[in-house]
Amino acid sequence: MNADKFRSAWGNFATGVSLVTTTEGDGSVHGMTANGIASISLEPMLSMVSVGHKANSYSIIKETGRFGINILTEQQRIIGEFYAKSNNEGETAPEAIFKFTENGTPLLEGSLSSIGCKVVSIHVEGDHTLFIGEVEFIELGEGEPLLFYQGKWKTFS
Repeated sequence: MNADKFRSAWGNFATGVSLVTTTEGDGSVHGMTANGIASISLEPMLSMVSVGHKANSYSIIKETGRFGINILTEQQRIIGEFYAKSNNEGETAPEAIFKFTENGTPLLEGSLSSIGCKVVSIHVEGDHTLFIGEVEFIELGEGEPLLFYQGKWKTFS
């Protein structure tokens, strides 16, 4: 068994694509494309994001204690591709409109769903940390989902 085989095995699990958002120290929006997200509980409403320790988002979420999960539409693929890069400095960000919750969590307008969370629990597991967040805000949108399967972007249409 090796990491490539493990990655390939999980690549056979088709997932939706999300943009996990938080704010940097200067108040600017920081994002990370992710499919390591989950609904954890209804009572209380809890959501989870899994973040690698080498990802820039790791230290930012740990410091701010807040994150947003934005489930992307197929029209938001370019946004997903941009934030999937580990280093996109110097590149022009695609057009994206973010609005902030009352608690300062940035959420992407036009997403299928946007969920604002406050971190209530942190679990370090291997080279990732699971941030469990209490849901503070939910907004629903419309459209078709952006999908990821076997290392490729997919759509229903």
